[in-house]
Amino acid sequence: MKIKEVAETLERFAPLPLQEGYDNAGLQIGLTDADASGVLLCLDVTEDVIEEAAAQGCNMVVAHHPLLFRGVKRIADETLIERCIRTAILKGITIYAAHTNLDNAEGGVNFEIANRIGLEDVSFLQPLPNNTGGSGIIGTLPTPEEPMQFLHRIKKTFNIDCLQHNLPPSHPIRKVALCGGSGDFLVDTAIRKGADAFLTGEMGYHHFFGYENKILIGALGHYQSEQFTIGLMANILRKAHPELKIVETTINTNPIHYLY
Repeated sequence: MKIKEVAETLERFAPLPLQEGYDNAGLQIGLTDADASGVLLCLDVTEDVIEEAAAQGCNMVVAHHPLLFRGVKRIADETLIERCIRTAILKGITIYAAHTNLDNAEGGVNFEIANRIGLEDVSFLQPLPNNTGGSGIIGTLPTPEEPMQFLHRIKKTFNIDCLQHNLPPSHPIRKVALCGGSGDFLVDTAIRKGADAFLTGEMGYHHFFGYENKILIGALGHYQSEQFTIGLMANILRKAHPELKIVETTINTNPIHYLY
């Protein structure tokens, strides 16, 4: 099968028009008419990931985060992006990204997070106008939980070293809103929709102020909130192409380290 068929499968599930205006999802590097020898899935493209793909016999890397996000004015070896571009081209590896289009798709990244949490009756927190997509998810827990009990469960479920949160409200948590990655722009929408808790990957410092009696805020970590995206992409591709070699990266690309 051709590399372009892999891209088309991902885009049927998460059409590129669903991506945010600032994004650069889709083909990043390479040719799509080549035969696909295998696909390596990851969150972030690094030199080690490209080398892993080559070692596994995969000539396509599908990442969640785009390698090419801003303009590149030269290709040398000064930056990580420059080195990744050179390495991918030299090794004949195509790079593709499914980013906010996959976040905003029905059954996409945020639905996967909601499923891990056990939310029911889920819907888009901020639906896109005239489109079957949207930002964030809102749903309900089958049984209300005390705020700290809820946070401890989230910490365990996502294997979080340090979960940031505000001062918990006094009422139980039943309705939960969430957005993987950087979702602090949705916290006020979550409040308007009646959410008891809002979970996201990262929150700006000042966004934690003033919500103590309104909503429980939990910041899981950007990488931690989206870690299950690799499995989501694998399921999409395996269902459509059972004959395709699919490899999930073994490399933790989280650039943030924690001092215990």
